[in-house]
Amino acid sequence: MNSRGSPGMKDDYMIVLDYLPQGKPGDPRRLPIVQGIGTQSFSLLEAYPKLNAVIGLLEKVYIGKGERDKISQIVRRIRYEDLTTIAKDNLYEAVKNIVKENEDRFVDLINRAGPITIRLHSLELLPGVGKKHLIKILDEREKEPFKSLLDLKNRVKLTKDPYDMITERIIEEIKGNVKYYLFVKPPRVR
Repeated sequence: MNSRGSPGMKDDYMIVLDYLPQGKPGDPRRLPIVQGIGTQSFSLLEAYPKLNAVIGLLEKVYIGKGERDKISQIVRRIRYEDLTTIAKDNLYEAVKNIVKENEDRFVDLINRAGPITIRLHSLELLPGVGKKHLIKILDEREKEPFKSLLDLKNRVKLTKDPYDMITERIIEEIKGNVKYYLFVKPPRVR
C-alpha cells in the first residue's frame, strides 16, 4: 500500500503552512521564507517567496517547473522539528485538505491494500482500524470496491472518520517515528 508515487517524485504544488516575511528568528540574512507541504509527496519544504508576493496561510501555491507566480526557489526539504509553531498548527488542516482534494488516490489505496507481514495488514496502520474493522473492510471491498471515503464510512462503521484516520497516519509518518510508511517517503538515515 503506497500512495507516494515514484521515487524522486517532485511536487507541483505545496500548501503554505507558515510565511515569515522577516525570515526565521536567529537567521542573520533575514530573508523571507515560506514553510509548506508538498501535495503529492507530503514533503515538508522551505522556499523563498517572490518579491512582493502576497502569500496566505493554507494557500496552495505552484512550485513545479516553469513560471511560478509566488515562489522563486525551493530552499530545502525540512523535518517536522524544523517547522515553526504556526506551521505545526496548520499541518493537520493542510493534510486533511490534501486528502479531500485527492480522495480518489486514497480510496484506490484502500481498495488495493494488502498485508505487510503474515500478522499485519497495511490497513491496520490506520488509526482506529483493528482486526474487527479490517475484516469488515476486506469483506465489503470484496463485495464491491469502495467508491469514496464516504462510501467506506457508510459501509463500515468505523470509530473515526476516514479523512481523519488517513490525515492522522500521514502526520505520524511526517513526524518520522513509525516502522512502516504508507504515504510519506521515509526520512534518510543520518
